[in-house]
This record gives sequence, C-alpha cells and structure tokens, in this order.
Amino acid sequence: MKQNSRTTRRKFVAATTALAATAAVPSFSPANVHTSSRTDKEIVVGEGDFQYKVEHAWPELPGKYSWQTTHNVAVDSANNLYVIHEGIQKLKDHPSIFVFDPKGKFIRAFGSHFQGGGHGIEVRKEGTEEFLYVCGYQQVKSFEKMTLKGETVWKQMAPMASGVYAKEEDTKPEKKWGRNRFMPTNFAFLDDGEFLLVDGYGSFYVHHYDKNGKWKRHFGGPGKGEGKFSTPHGIWVDHRNKNEPQIVICDRANHKIQFCDMEGNYKSTMTGFGLPANADTYENLLMIPELHARVTLLDENNQVVARLGDDVNRITSDAKKSIRSDSKKWLDGKFVHPHDACFDKEGNILVAEWVRTGRVSKLTRV
Repeated sequence: MKQNSRTTRRKFVAATTALAATAAVPSFSPANVHTSSRTDKEIVVGEGDFQYKVEHAWPELPGKYSWQTTHNVAVDSANNLYVIHEGIQKLKDHPSIFVFDPKGKFIRAFGSHFQGGGHGIEVRKEGTEEFLYVCGYQQVKSFEKMTLKGETVWKQMAPMASGVYAKEEDTKPEKKWGRNRFMPTNFAFLDDGEFLLVDGYGSFYVHHYDKNGKWKRHFGGPGKGEGKFSTPHGIWVDHRNKNEPQIVICDRANHKIQFCDMEGNYKSTMTGFGLPANADTYENLLMIPELHARVTLLDENNQVVARLGDDVNRITSDAKKSIRSDSKKWLDGKFVHPHDACFDKEGNILVAEWVRTGRVSKLTRV
C-alpha cells in the first residue's frame, strides 16, 4: 500500500508556465543520470544518499493481457504491487487492475468494470485485513472498497448531500466533464478510520467520509488562491512531523502543492512543480511524481533532495506530444509522464506513467 511501516500514505493539462514555475523551487542541481542500453549496463539516477537503479517496464504481464494507459500504483503489506489502468472502454472483458509479486511476477487481474475510467488505487489495513480503495472517472464515476482479490465490499457514486453535483449524477452519470460532475481521482486515510476522497477532475472538492463510507463534509473547491484548487489530482496524509500531521494536496493545474491541517484548513503552498500528480511518504521523504517528466523527493524540511528521471525540457517542448505515443523516443533513466509513484516496504519506488502503452518502472535504492 502507499503506506509504509512508518507512514500510513484527463486529460493532460498542457501548461506553458511550467518552466517558469520551477524557478520557485529551492536551488538544486539536477541529478546525474547514467544511461545505457536495456541489456547491458545498469541505469542509475539520483545523487548522494538518494541513488536508485532503474528498471523500466519492470513487471511481467502474461501475453493474454495488454498494457494500457497506466494510472496509479499501490503496494500491500506483502510488497505485492497493484497497478490500475484507465483502460479502454470498448474492451469490457479486459481487466484494468493487475497484481504482481515483489519480483514483478504476475499474480492476478480483475476490475474490468473500471475499463475506460480506472484511476485511483490505495491499500488500507483495517484490523487484521487489507482492502483496496479504488475510484474511477469518465463513465465510471464511482468509488469502491474491495478485497485484495477484487471482490466489491461496497460501491458508491457521487455524494449528492454535498450539493455540488448535477441532478442524477449519482444514478444516471454521463461521460461529461465539469465542476458539477463527479470525477474522483484518489484517496487519503485518516487515523480514526475515516478517509478523504478528492474529486480531482470534477468538482475540485475534497470529500470527507466516515469509516463506514458515509459522507460528512467537503472542503476546497475550484480556484487559484489559498485552499482552492485546479485539478486537485492527488492527496495524502503526511505524518513526517508526528506532532502535527497535515494533508498534502497536489494542485496539479496550478503547478503547486498545498498543505492543509487535518480539518482541511489552508496552511501553506509550495510552487515550482510541473503538473504534480500524486504524493507519498517514506520515513522523512515526501515524493511527488510530476507529469512534466520527473519524480521529486523532498526532505522533512521540504527541501528538494533529488529530481529523478528529469526530462522536463524535452517533454515540455514536444508540441505534438509525439514522445508520449512513441516508445522509441523514450530514454533510459528518463521519465515521460509520471502519473503516480509509491514507495514499497523497503523504500524502493514504483512509478506508473501516463503513456498509451503503459509503463511501470522500479527504482531500487542503492
């Protein structure tokens, strides 16, 4: 799960301001990247204490299945990896969730009903049992609690009690976008068993549910100011400061991270990101995968300690978005569009990229 032993963790928005935004990040020299062919030398990214061996296309998928646009990743307590795809709506019988063991060997697949709209996935331990929390956008417009083998425990649609959604959005949802539509993107878990669900492509609100999945309240909403969001795509509870946990919200289209207290009240902002997509923590590290071609690591003082796989200049100058569609243009040790990343139980990193043929890379700390 995107929760390590110490830390309980569509559209592509074209943005011409990303390069200017990076100037606001604390001074940091880009990580050295040693590239090689995929068949001989190791690929190592990072510097100092934060160096990682990179294995692109790490998991092994059986021939009867195909990689599609990979979206999010999570690991369970056994270090098994769960990968969710947006999927292709017309491939109704093809699963959108694949599970792999710690060596990247395929275990099982399920979740065909998410095809065309699969998005967020997290693993949570409740008592002695672990569950998946999965959400979908596009035509799916729902979220579920599932067993690790894919059985649905409960399923919910738009929280109409919030008063922010169009009529029948919870009973007859259409494949429509807008601030009055329900397009959830990911979850964050609270210590008391309750959870947060961020509507990153729809209303731009964060919804707060009790431990039984009953809607309680919301905060945020659309905007550019403090405590307001534009595509709040990722959310996480940051326990690095044990005395003062906070909520991290990846305010993607505004190119920034916002921090809120546990009641959802605005605290602070970090700028200098290129479409920050999600968040995860491990020990003193906060990790932010950015759709603009890199994964950023920050220490307990939110100072940048590593930029992994940085290929920002090349990707953001690709006006026709041809790199995303052509794997021959991908470079070893460089990312294209990191959509999500999570730490495994040993502090290694799994990165899912928003590319048509899908790609999940493993970064093993050296």
